[in-house]
Amino acid sequence: MSSSVTIIEHASPHTIKKFELIEKYVEAWAHKLLQNPYCSGLVFIDCMSNSGEYIDDDGKQVFGTPVRVAKYLRNVAGQYPYKQIDLFFSDLYAARTDHLKNLMPNESHNFHVHITTEDGNELAERLGQAMSSKKHYLLVYDPYEATINWNAITPFINNWSEVILNHMVSDSMRAVKMVKKDKARNKYEQTYLTDLENLIPYGSDKKAYEKRIEDIIKALHHNNSYQYYIAAFPSFNEKNAIVYNLIHCTSNIKGFRLYKQSAWQTFGGKSSTKNTHGLENQLMLDFENISSPKTPTDEFCFYVKDIAEYLQKSFNGKTNIPLNDVWALLDSHPVFPYDGFRPQIKNELKQNHGASVSRSTISFADRS
Repeated sequence: MSSSVTIIEHASPHTIKKFELIEKYVEAWAHKLLQNPYCSGLVFIDCMSNSGEYIDDDGKQVFGTPVRVAKYLRNVAGQYPYKQIDLFFSDLYAARTDHLKNLMPNESHNFHVHITTEDGNELAERLGQAMSSKKHYLLVYDPYEATINWNAITPFINNWSEVILNHMVSDSMRAVKMVKKDKARNKYEQTYLTDLENLIPYGSDKKAYEKRIEDIIKALHHNNSYQYYIAAFPSFNEKNAIVYNLIHCTSNIKGFRLYKQSAWQTFGGKSSTKNTHGLENQLMLDFENISSPKTPTDEFCFYVKDIAEYLQKSFNGKTNIPLNDVWALLDSHPVFPYDGFRPQIKNELKQNHGASVSRSTISFADRS
């Protein structure tokens, strides 16, 4: 590969938030699984990892996913000496992998880092074909050129493992309709597993591309004996334009819960990095219910008040609803967190929806 490759790249604010979200989730994921006596160890894979170091808008050093995760899991390994932790990182450029090696913490008897210049898809396929049933795997698939190779991901979808997939939806929204060259055609047909002609009608419809990816994941998951969970959170740049969706896939309801909670915590009590400029708090007059003014809802950036409105609508006028039933409704929601924001949700229901909240139940006002 070329020796002129950039080793330390610029990381935009939304990229740094991506690092933070993955880091926060890995912390929760590792803590939960290592306490499980049936889990003999963890395997974390970032198959397109870059050099591990960046600079932000102010020129300050920022560490990427590999360094953040490695430092945390190295500390965790010391707390669980009988659990094995293996990390796999790859980049096509030796200059980047050499730099990454210098940023890694020291190994120990139960903590090992494997860094290679192997093609990221080939690395994921190789590891996916040799998975141990006693270990738990997390694959971070963040493709350089917005191309998804499903052969690399499928083994992780169909085994006791989890996937965090970066779907560069902005690239598709912008470029699909302008494709001229075969290379570009192949890229989109490989990513969406359909002919380009079927994608052109999507235009710049974000939801259409998102649904296609979700449908592919569900189709590739062959084990129908248990439910499969998919949670997607969008990321916006400083111009408030959508960049990508960070999609989490798991067969474990606890992982699904943790990822949603991690995302909302990373984004500061909302569901994305979008800047809504305070409009989320602007009251709107509801002519159907003048006594209950509403605030606008942005489907690309939900707030706690949107969770409360969802619950009010679902339980309108019902009394003495067990709190466990209320939280269970959020458990199945693809975006709203099951845990981590319960006090804020209850307070929103009391203050703005007239709910009566006890230690174990909620009575919802009748707003019909």
